[in-house]
Amino acid sequence: MLYFLCRLSPPRKTFLADMAADERELMGAHRAYWRPFVEAGAVIAIGAVDDPAGAWDVAILEANSLEWVKALQAGDPVIAANRGFHYETYPMPAISLRAVEQRAPVSSVSP
Repeated sequence: MLYFLCRLSPPRKTFLADMAADERELMGAHRAYWRPFVEAGAVIAIGAVDDPAGAWDVAILEANSLEWVKALQAGDPVIAANRGFHYETYPMPAISLRAVEQRAPVSSVSP
């Protein structure tokens, strides 16, 4: 299995503090999109990072391939909306995980 750190940068550094109503709705769609992947276990962790240099989102994914991760990102409503968000994706060649009793196989979820 492969692991990836995905960084989602918003259209501006102040986004977390000054989202407009339509952007808040878009972020709701973003969270709803990722929820099934979290529940299936493909997403190990996901959330906002309140970086003093500008907030961003992070996700750590367990995946079969980088192509699967890229397809998942392409389907994210914030990317599809073409509103200035972008992903950076980094392979994690070494990772330590806490024990998980049971997880659905990654292949059980489609991007």
